[in-house]
Amino acid sequence: MFKLIDGKAHSQGIRQEISKGVEEYKKNFGKEIGLAVVLIGDNSASKVYVRNKIKACEEVGIKSYSYYLPAETSQNQAEELVNELVNDERINGILVQLPLPEHLNSEKILSLIPMSKDVDGFCAENMGSLCMNKECLVACTPNGVMKMLEREGIDPKGKKAVVVGRSNIVGKPMAMLLLNADATVTVCHSKTPDLKKQCLEADILVAAIGRAKFITADMVKEGAVVIDVGMDRDENGKLCGDVDFENVKEKCSYITPVPGGVGPMTITMLMYNTLEAAKRSV
Repeated sequence: MFKLIDGKAHSQGIRQEISKGVEEYKKNFGKEIGLAVVLIGDNSASKVYVRNKIKACEEVGIKSYSYYLPAETSQNQAEELVNELVNDERINGILVQLPLPEHLNSEKILSLIPMSKDVDGFCAENMGSLCMNKECLVACTPNGVMKMLEREGIDPKGKKAVVVGRSNIVGKPMAMLLLNADATVTVCHSKTPDLKKQCLEADILVAAIGRAKFITADMVKEGAVVIDVGMDRDENGKLCGDVDFENVKEKCSYITPVPGGVGPMTITMLMYNTLEAAKRSV
């Protein structure tokens, strides 16, 4: 019998801990914790994400600073704003909502954010520190996965972990976190031969490729822990993940649903990183 990993419940529990940490910080240092969110352009999905992040800030007691720039914003204007935020002592974390309009060099803009304020955990310095198992701000989604495993009592130590997907945002940091937790890790991708064979060996299987219901029951080992990072639409337009949940669940010991699994943890870990950034700045 499988157990559903309830991302909403874990998220709420962690947010309560963050709220206490924020309150303690304010009491000890007499100042607010600030998160700056920059949105350039009119991407409707990005607007929803930004609203959710602002709402999460309110919930845990972090002060949010929102900057909305038009789609025609120039590279220089975007860089000037980010540099201002880097030098603003009120701001502990900076988040530039992706994707940016096509004419902007997002890599160059993001590179202006120092690792101390990089609450997304995407910069080269934070990624490099993660690879070396040093203290750093970790990408929110994979860090959220690790927190859920920890809270469920699932120890990756000595287990075979397979991560399907090699993005800088999820796949690579996910693999490093599992490796740092003493799992034996395989990263699979579109060029991996016999993907099914690799997946069938996994004690912990993480799907992060963005293809609806790609992981099917014949790819999953009996008793595996299955983590679905995907956020897709099925043939009927219904929200689903990278895992064929209905057919895979009976083979699992644990599985995350979509929605309600990994998703709620991502913004919660953004709040966690902002608190961590503030604590490390004093």
